[in-house]
Amino acid sequence: MRRGIGIAGLTQAARTKEQYKLAGDEVKKSSLGAMKEQMALFKRNLEAFAAKHKADIRKDPVFRAQFHTMCANIGVDPLASNKGMWAEMLGFGDFYYELGVQIVEACWATRAVNGGLMELPVLLRCVNTRRGTHADPISEDDVVRAIKKLKVLGGGFGIVIIGRTTYVRSVPGELNMDKNRVLELAQESGGFVSCQSLQSKASWTATRATDVLQALLTEGLAMVDDGAPDGVRLYWFPCLNSIQALS
Repeated sequence: MRRGIGIAGLTQAARTKEQYKLAGDEVKKSSLGAMKEQMALFKRNLEAFAAKHKADIRKDPVFRAQFHTMCANIGVDPLASNKGMWAEMLGFGDFYYELGVQIVEACWATRAVNGGLMELPVLLRCVNTRRGTHADPISEDDVVRAIKKLKVLGGGFGIVIIGRTTYVRSVPGELNMDKNRVLELAQESGGFVSCQSLQSKASWTATRATDVLQALLTEGLAMVDDGAPDGVRLYWFPCLNSIQALS
């Protein structure tokens, strides 16, 4: 008959387990300390890099976007504070504040045309026009970052993806799945839909199609056209033709 391991064996096993635990804790502390030192080194190097290439970061939109990516990889947000070290070193606080104001002005100026939904490339072109030829050039990445900062102020600013196109929304409210689907179908047909086309292509009931179209009309994103040759009421979306409308 096999004998048990006894009290001494249990005590030794518990002692061994505790030793393994202590060794594991030491390894974790050592690894965490090494990681913190490495991150601190990365941040110091990043600060030195930013100081050396300050002019390039301000003047080159592509280089600036790459710099933001480098910062994000080590958990640094140069836009976190207008009074922080990064704002003072690079002037990011003033740069994105001014860009945010120009974005708001451009969106408000075109709201009557597009209902508060503007293609990102169109907004970029409008803002660059407002900034003039002597200002630092900006990219879509800059516009998106500025809009993310505007979101905290409310007012409905945000980024919306419809199909394969990125839009900037500047009015309160959300595009739910039904509204997004209507805009996708309108994109495919040249900027308009009808209640009948939604029933056919989206397999919706007449009530569902009518409710969604009415909501889009109320929000100012759609316009009614009763002049079609076949008498079918069409719903046009100026925001989908904003490039031509603003040319």
